[in-house]
Amino acid sequence: MFEQAGQQALLHILVHLLFLVITWWAMQAIKFDSYIKKGKVIQARVLFVLVTIAVASLVSSFFLSYLNYSTQLKYLF
Repeated sequence: MFEQAGQQALLHILVHLLFLVITWWAMQAIKFDSYIKKGKVIQARVLFVLVTIAVASLVSSFFLSYLNYSTQLKYLF
């Protein structure tokens, strides 16, 4: 029981980190420089990090929910 919970926790951590890296990589394609006010570079970087975390969290939660639901389909029949 505890072994399964540990494996599930490790899977969740790895999936969240994977989608964080993928989202960060994908966000690099967007040019935000034209939207940044002069002297507000730090705030823009913080916003970039927060948006990356938010998008990655949404995508990884969707993926983990989909994985969970698909593994529970065996209980349907």
